[in-house]
Amino acid sequence: MESWKSPAPPPTLALRGRDWWWIVPRGTLLGLVIFSGLGVLLALRLLERPVFGLRRPVTPFITQAVCRFTLLLSGLRLVLHGAPMAQRGALVANHASWLDIFVLNAAERVYFVSKDDVAHWPVIGWLARATGTVFIRRHGRDAARQKLLFEARLRAGHRLLFFPEGTSTDGQQVLAFKSTLFSAFFADGLADLLHVQPVSIVYRPPPGKDPRLLAWWGDMDFTPHFLAVLASARGGTVDLVFHTPHAVSDYPHRKALAAACEADVRTGHEARRAALRACE
Repeated sequence: MESWKSPAPPPTLALRGRDWWWIVPRGTLLGLVIFSGLGVLLALRLLERPVFGLRRPVTPFITQAVCRFTLLLSGLRLVLHGAPMAQRGALVANHASWLDIFVLNAAERVYFVSKDDVAHWPVIGWLARATGTVFIRRHGRDAARQKLLFEARLRAGHRLLFFPEGTSTDGQQVLAFKSTLFSAFFADGLADLLHVQPVSIVYRPPPGKDPRLLAWWGDMDFTPHFLAVLASARGGTVDLVFHTPHAVSDYPHRKALAAACEADVRTGHEARRAALRACE
């Protein structure tokens, strides 16, 4: 699948000399937190896996703690509206940035569903594999195998999270949801057990900055964007809007469920952005 292309070019991410006074200490502390956390997680997983197999009753708490510290160190404030569901199932959200991973993990202990090439990215790929990310290939010939993998993780009680838009945007709109992955919820014995909770993600950059500053999309390079996030003295805010969960059994098929989730995410996204504009 091709990445989303914006009609306007991304914001300029030029750094000034004084920006490094923020980048260096923040980057150093982030590295210590992330890789120390990864070491603890891998050590615990050596004990957890033989006993619990696919289930992970302990290590997701390490992931969540690391992500919360990451947001704190980057200066990005997390604001929750509503709460993660108590039921078994999955969450779906709009996708605007690599920051989404840290934001959503900080709010809830989840396992991401990601395209398979992320597994080979430096650093991010290692972290994704260690934290139990489900990697998928966007080819029709792999659909049946991936559906079985998806079902296995759901049956193990994992709370999965994926981005049905299939790509990231500049955070100013919500794209149409693709329904392919929703089919796993309708497997025999699962539909009556699972719920799907839509989540709207809305980023607010520091005052006076481009509203798309925290978004990362298209062919933007990761390193300049990462440094720009660290360089901001005031890191901005991200709002997470947790909507009412949908019982899978209430829907006749995957397309109906996907459409309902898309409507919630889009409505919540637009309403939150409108409320923020009214406060400016």
